Amino acid sequence: MTRVSTHPADPPGQAGTAELPRVPDLVIHNGPVEWVMSRVIRKLAWSRLSDPMVALTLSGAGLLLGMIVGATAPNAETVPVRLPLSFILPPLGHSETNVVIASILLYTGNILACLGLAGMLWAHSQGWRPNPRHLLWASAAIIAVMVSLTPVGSSDTGSYAAYGRIDALGGNPYVTNPLAFLGVHSPYTHAVGTLWKEQPSVYGPFATVIQSFAASIGGPHVWATIWALMILNGAVFIGVGFLLLKTSDDPVRATLFWTANPVLIQQLVSGGHLDTLVAAAAICAIQVARRVSGMWGDVLIGVVIGLACGIKINAVLIALGLAWPLLRRHEWMRTTRIALVALVTVALQYAPYGLIALKPIFGGLKLATLPSPWRMLELVGGVFGAEQTVAMVMGFLWPVAMVVVAWFVYRRISSDQPGEVVAPFALTYAWILVAPWVFAWYTGIAWVALTQVPRNRMTRWLTLVTVFLALCHSSGGQATPGIR
Repeated sequence: MTRVSTHPADPPGQAGTAELPRVPDLVIHNGPVEWVMSRVIRKLAWSRLSDPMVALTLSGAGLLLGMIVGATAPNAETVPVRLPLSFILPPLGHSETNVVIASILLYTGNILACLGLAGMLWAHSQGWRPNPRHLLWASAAIIAVMVSLTPVGSSDTGSYAAYGRIDALGGNPYVTNPLAFLGVHSPYTHAVGTLWKEQPSVYGPFATVIQSFAASIGGPHVWATIWALMILNGAVFIGVGFLLLKTSDDPVRATLFWTANPVLIQQLVSGGHLDTLVAAAAICAIQVARRVSGMWGDVLIGVVIGLACGIKINAVLIALGLAWPLLRRHEWMRTTRIALVALVTVALQYAPYGLIALKPIFGGLKLATLPSPWRMLELVGGVFGAEQTVAMVMGFLWPVAMVVVAWFVYRRISSDQPGEVVAPFALTYAWILVAPWVFAWYTGIAWVALTQVPRNRMTRWLTLVTVFLALCHSSGGQATPGIR
């Protein structure tokens, strides 16, 4: 067995190996995979990779490569529109050679960002204490440029813009789709990924309000709508970083995990994903639960959770994570109050659209994609003509598996840490591991929860999972399956 320090520094894979002053340890048992990982990472952690300048250089290089992809839009890895700064360089286009070039640039950028993140965290564990405000300003400068480049790695922003345009024109994006409502010749329809032109919105009504607001700014110009969405997304990302700086027990660690995390910047900001807003609501709910007591604190938590669920349904994991410690402490009244406020907030958002708005969302819960093992089960079911049975079994098993994994993660981190921070992370991390339909940008909610969890070994795995998913599912959405 080995001992894991709860020291606030948290390198992915170096926990318990650096010779630093320790607080009381948590004893855990290692399996063979953990044993191998610990030794490989220990070797890397004391290499030049943990030099702060090397780590920062790798992070910057990774982000720069991703930004070059956005600056050469349209290409195989971007939405087929050009934002203001995408006119600086000539477009790569979709020729066979340029498809390879764009992919190499983006995937290499993802790997360099991962190495840069690991190096920064290892340097932090060995005594590097950068000024978090300087990191925040540096990230803000990078993001200010990035939001004016064409979104990279996914076509989701094209779908956001199209649903917003439908709503702004008086349509219901939950009962129609971009192709049917906007028409085949609309620039909005053209921006939507190939497989999703006939898909009604799978987002919550609060997301639709945001998308409709952006579309009212963009009008007939899809690029302007996407630009407005990108600016809002970048502003929220930096806003979360500022909140973490002001409220975290270890602001340096929290800043490295979020604001200066090149992997997250690439996935959430460069991709323009709504998951940034979900993560923002998640950390607000967690911090309120930790710092505000009484009835009005519970009401505020319920409202924030309700709004988060009105963006994407996976925000319910934060609600469950916050309810977990309350139920264990038998705080029935608080749990009921928060749940009722959250349900009322969600109901008020769905009222203008009706229950039909829930149909596309629950339909999406039955899907699976590689590298999830559930996808293999789905394929086998298709061979034997048992798609419906497989979908039913899968829909029952994966939530059970998520709860089991979350329980082990919860127990593994530490039994003496606040449940309000450990339980939300345990659930969101378990969801990423076992859910049938997960992408790299979905990890934002787990990363923001992890900023509040004391040092633990989950960081290494979350880093690897995020980058692995990024390498599996990065495209402009014009040929590769993907969903928001």
